[in-house]
Amino acid sequence: MRKISIAAIAALGLALTACNTVKGAGEDVESVGEAVQKTVD
Repeated sequence: MRKISIAAIAALGLALTACNTVKGAGEDVESVGEAVQKTVD
């Protein structure tokens, strides 16, 4: 379970670095937060 959450956070972190706009960065941060919350639940 912990390995899956770490992999999800790493993948979303890579997506965050790939975005080119502030709006895109905000959406990526939101998606990371949602993914972390889903893994905690």
